[in-house]
Amino acid sequence: MAVKTEARPGVAEIRPFTVEIPESELTALRTRIAATRWPERETVADQSQGVQSATIQALARYWAKEYDWRRVEATLNSLPQFLTEIDGVDIHFIHVRSKHEDALPLIVTHGWPGSVIEQLKIIEPLTDPAAHGAPASDAFHLVIPSLPGYGFSGKPADPGWGPDHIARAWTELMRRLGYSRFVAQGGDWGAVVTDLLGAQAPPELAGIHSNMPCVVPPEIDKLFQSDITGLNNAMSRLPSGLSADEVRACEQLDFFWKHAAYALIMGTRPQTLTALADSPVGLAAFMLDHDARSLDLISRAFAGDERGLSRDDVLDNITLCWLTNTGVSSARLYAMNAYSFFAPKGVTVPAAVSVFPDELFQAPLSWAQQAYPNLIHYNRLDEGGHFAAWEQPHLVTQEIRAGFRSLR
Repeated sequence: MAVKTEARPGVAEIRPFTVEIPESELTALRTRIAATRWPERETVADQSQGVQSATIQALARYWAKEYDWRRVEATLNSLPQFLTEIDGVDIHFIHVRSKHEDALPLIVTHGWPGSVIEQLKIIEPLTDPAAHGAPASDAFHLVIPSLPGYGFSGKPADPGWGPDHIARAWTELMRRLGYSRFVAQGGDWGAVVTDLLGAQAPPELAGIHSNMPCVVPPEIDKLFQSDITGLNNAMSRLPSGLSADEVRACEQLDFFWKHAAYALIMGTRPQTLTALADSPVGLAAFMLDHDARSLDLISRAFAGDERGLSRDDVLDNITLCWLTNTGVSSARLYAMNAYSFFAPKGVTVPAAVSVFPDELFQAPLSWAQQAYPNLIHYNRLDEGGHFAAWEQPHLVTQEIRAGFRSLR
């Protein structure tokens, strides 16, 4: 991979960045896809054994013969991209300032198996709301960083880059960009990083927004984490007095933890996943199998129904991971993490919450009120899932605007 950078003087150097993938790497990718050694078909008629053969083979055919990386490369290069070194690691980020100078600065964080590609659809409506039917007063200056070990960011060579470290790095990044007041948003790992920012509460941080809120009461969170095999029958050991919404969230959490093997292996044995650096189709299959609802959505896309996500959406993200060889380095974030995914982090700043119906669990209002003592917005949506900004950019844009409106 080749990039162009231009040095700027100063201690906190910020260097412009351009993506330039050699054609030889794209040719090699197509050759590897064509040489895939396939396993036999699954022995069931559903996705209970993982990504089905029909889905991954359709993906491979399209990837090798029709997919165009240069399209998304051009999109990325049409945006202001930069690198800056923080604590010894280069951080890649997109920085789009609104034409409205009084816009609210916002840092948005992606998750796994994601990248900045997840947020590309929300850039224009957030930075130029007037062009998208919203008042200019809803404008944001937008910063979208790549997590360390992901995409075009550097790969930490030592332990210690957990989500709390990343949260502190994001504060440093916003200070380098000259923002004395900002807000933060995220989902998946981005939600954990954003909540930890809210717990660290740097003086510049005015508030946070999450589409995967960290609200599960600790005793319930521990109960399900200790029952991934089902032997402890966690659902029979729930605290008494839970509401219907809380019981439903527990059912969803119970299902998730029994289908989270990908997170367990990345959290304990990331380096064992060497195949992710060697086989593009193996990488793709692993990245597709995040959660059942998202896999349904992606499988439909490769069966001809591209509502929510298109084939190109899916492959843009996977191809970025392949070309940057970040399958293993991104997995290490799970091993460096010392926090629960879903339990409260001690957020003290104003917090906004958006609950999507196909998220890993639907956070009850009661839990959100306990986890965020300064809850300024809570809304349950009728459509959308775990990768909300990617799947439903219009709804996410509306939620971000509404969530932060009182903080302007």
